[in-house]
Amino acid sequence: MTASGDAAAAAGGMPGTPGLRGVPGLAAGRLWAATRFPYLASGLFGAQVIAVPDIGTVAVDEGWRLHADPALTAQWTPAQLGSVLVHHVCHLLRTHAERAAPAGVTPDQARHWVRCADAEINDDLVPAGLELPGTPVLPAHLGAEPGLLAEQYFGAGRPRDVSSGNPDGTGRGWTLDCGSGADGCPRPWDSAGGPRLPAWQARLLARQVAQDCVRHGREAGNVPAGLLRWADQLLEPAVDWRKALAAELRRAVADTTGAVDYSYRRPSRRAAVAGDVVLPALRRPVPDIAVVCDTSGSMSEDLLAMALAEVEGLLRAVGLARQLRVLACDTAVGPVRRVSSARQVELVGGGGTDMGAGIEAAGLLRPRPAITVVLTDGFTPWADEPPRGMRVVVGLLGDDAPEAPDWARAVRVPSG
Repeated sequence: MTASGDAAAAAGGMPGTPGLRGVPGLAAGRLWAATRFPYLASGLFGAQVIAVPDIGTVAVDEGWRLHADPALTAQWTPAQLGSVLVHHVCHLLRTHAERAAPAGVTPDQARHWVRCADAEINDDLVPAGLELPGTPVLPAHLGAEPGLLAEQYFGAGRPRDVSSGNPDGTGRGWTLDCGSGADGCPRPWDSAGGPRLPAWQARLLARQVAQDCVRHGREAGNVPAGLLRWADQLLEPAVDWRKALAAELRRAVADTTGAVDYSYRRPSRRAAVAGDVVLPALRRPVPDIAVVCDTSGSMSEDLLAMALAEVEGLLRAVGLARQLRVLACDTAVGPVRRVSSARQVELVGGGGTDMGAGIEAAGLLRPRPAITVVLTDGFTPWADEPPRGMRVVVGLLGDDAPEAPDWARAVRVPSG
C-alpha cells in the first residue's frame, strides 16, 4: 500500500468505498479495536469495510474486504463491532482460507474448519479483552487443549457439533458466517464492493502487523503469546535463501561502512594546534541503499513483494532502512521513491525487461548509492562491466532464473 492509501485508511476507510457512511458504528468500533489492540491497527485500517444489507452477518473475503450488514452492526456496541473486526482481520493474517485446502477441508467440512480457525484466534484474544457478540468458540468447546493450530483442532475430529452456534448450551453462541476469508469457499456477497487488495500488498500488510506485534511485545509486553508466535514465524522463517541474502547485504554494508577516508567537510579536532592550516577529519560513510525492482510482465508480484519485504527487514535490522530508495523498472525506470516501508513501494510497469537501465539510473542518483539491490527473475540483459563506485547484490527470484553476471553478488530466491 502507498503512504496515501495508509492515510486514507487511517481516516476511516479506503478511498472510494462506502466505509463509514454505510456501516453504523464503524468509526467507534475501529477506534475501540485500535485502542485495545494497537499492534493490530495496521490490519484494522487496511481492511476495506463494505455495507451489504440483508446478509445477516459480518464476513471477510480473501481480498481484505469485510462485508457488513448495517442492520446487524447497528445492534452492537463499539466493543462488539471492534471485536468482530479484530477477529476477522486475524482470519486474514493467519491465512485460514489458504490453509484450508492443504488441511484436507472439503466443502461439507468448511463450517467445522471455520470453528477450528475461530478457536485458534479466540484462544489468544478473548483473554486479552475481545468482546465478541454471543459466545465465541474456544478450544474447550472442541474438546481440545488450548494453544494449538486450526489444523490440529480439525485433525482431532468433531467431538461436539458446534455448528449450531451453541457451544455452551446458552443459546447465545457464535452464529456469524465468517466468510470466504476463513475457509476459501466463495459467498454470494463476495462480488460486492470495490477492488480486492492484491495478494502482494496483503503479504506486506501482514508483515507490517507482525513487526508491530513484535515491537509492541518488547515495549509493553502484553501481546498474546500465540500472536507473537505467528509474528515470529512470519518474520523469521527458516529458509536458506534469506540467510544467504542477509550475508551478502551485511558483507556489502560492512565493506562500505568500513571504508574510512579523510574529508574537508568537517575540520579535524586537532586543527586548533595547526595554526592556519586546515586539517581534514576522518570520515566513516553511512552507505546509501537503492533497490531496483523488476516490474516486467514475467514477474510474480507475490515473489517480488516477499523479497522486497526481506530486504527491508534486513536493512532495518542493521539500522539502514531510512537510507532506502526504490526504483521500479521494466525497460524504463519509474520515479525514484525514498521509502521507510516496503508497503509504500508502487510496483508500476509490466513491459519488457532491462535491469541494466535500472542499475544505470541508480548510479546517477545523488548521493550515489553505495549498494544497489536488484530483485529480478533474471531474464534481462546485463552489462559486461560492473558499475563504477557501486556494489550490486542481485536477488534472482524464481526456480528457473538464469545466472547473474560474475561482477555481482547473487542470491537465488526460490518460489516455494
